[in-house]
Amino acid sequence: MVSGFGFLASGKHAPKPETQNPKHPPMLSILIPIFNFDTRQLVAELVAQCRACGIVFEVLCFDDGSEEKFRRLHRMSLPQANVIYKELPQNIGRAAIRNCLGKSASQPWLLFMDCDSKVVRPDFIKKYLAHFAPGTLVYGGGCYAPTPPAGPALFFHWKYGTLREQMPAAHRRDNPYHSFKTNNFLVPKDVFLATGFDESLRQYGHEDTLFGLELARRQVPILHIDNPLEHLGLEPVDVFLEKTRQALDNLHLLIKRGAPIETSLLRAWRFLKKNRLLKIFIVAYRLMQPIILWQLKSPNPRLLAFDIYKLGYFASAEKRRPPR
Repeated sequence: MVSGFGFLASGKHAPKPETQNPKHPPMLSILIPIFNFDTRQLVAELVAQCRACGIVFEVLCFDDGSEEKFRRLHRMSLPQANVIYKELPQNIGRAAIRNCLGKSASQPWLLFMDCDSKVVRPDFIKKYLAHFAPGTLVYGGGCYAPTPPAGPALFFHWKYGTLREQMPAAHRRDNPYHSFKTNNFLVPKDVFLATGFDESLRQYGHEDTLFGLELARRQVPILHIDNPLEHLGLEPVDVFLEKTRQALDNLHLLIKRGAPIETSLLRAWRFLKKNRLLKIFIVAYRLMQPIILWQLKSPNPRLLAFDIYKLGYFASAEKRRPPR
């Protein structure tokens, strides 16, 4: 069913593609946007697996305004057979850099991944090749290290990622468009060029939401499989919270535009509005905010406190200037 906004209202009604096993594996462009992270080991593993599979491939690594120390590392090691390294003169943003990579790719299949990823399966490329289907996007998912990081400042990001973002394919299939993330997916080039990332969001957050909505609107099937990349780029809690605030600002902007987004946070926000409890909640949130922040930075942070923090920040959005 299509909503009044032209988007597929529920991912549960999305078409489910059949897995295909072609006689000839796809010719593949692996696309990695780089920002302040050492990708040498990631690229080396991907190249080794592609060569072992005997496929035609390229790896495009575009640096989007990283610090000089990272650019220096990559200049010395990345340019090699099948690997193209390019530095952009300035940062153009998460959506624009991915669009740039997609347009620059020479092969008909595109495998996008984040630069702070680790290949955890020796058959990572082979598994994608076994599941590709024309006209279909394939999402492999993400995972986190099984043990927490040594640094206490990174613990909250690890805990949140492990409990909230690390989902098996069977769970993701229940709502395929909502469960889609941009960290690790295979897509036909023609599908990507027809869809692309919306570059109107200039700061961090919800590029994947808009992309998923556009896929749903176009009724592009998403096939969820268990082929994760491990997320290495854990961030200190203060940085994580700042990015959360940016993402919530973007979410507020999208809701103002009328985007048909449905999340547990938005359901709670609408409940408060409907029952005229929003002002009371905002007052209580502001009083509790120092305690909530202390709790999130403690050795045993609770995700319920994080949920309250996000709801309180989002509910207070009307008092802040909207993001550009």
